[in-house]
Amino acid sequence: MMNHRKSTDETGKRAWLRTAALVALVYPIVGVVFSLPPSSHTTAVAWRLAAWLVAALTFAIHLVYEHWRLGNSPIRGAFHASAAVALGAVLLATWIIARGYWSGLAQQRPLAPLALVIFPVAAGVPAFLAGLGVLTVLRWRQRSEAK
Repeated sequence: MMNHRKSTDETGKRAWLRTAALVALVYPIVGVVFSLPPSSHTTAVAWRLAAWLVAALTFAIHLVYEHWRLGNSPIRGAFHASAAVALGAVLLATWIIARGYWSGLAQQRPLAPLALVIFPVAAGVPAFLAGLGVLTVLRWRQRSEAK
């Protein structure tokens, strides 16, 4: 009889994908909620800063999770966190495109589908580089303290 249960190692390898997908949901939610029409210019600036803060905090928490909880290498942790950012960017681009179609702006913006490629690259690549830098420093400090 064949055992269909997955090994713990296989499950752990896929756990990052579930985490990245869950974290990826935060980014478009932040993008949509914090884009609600502000009552003034000052409020608009405050909302944009708050959105950046929430997104940055989400990214930092994901990096900490990758480093301390999962113990991943800097490259692997940066890849996982940036994959969440890129997926979140795809979701946000999808929302923007769908909203354009619903509101009748699709004919005015024929290049909007390019956002499905541009957003994840523009967000994911810098996220990978930043994550790699942060996680490399954390790994270096962790090894320095262990000596």
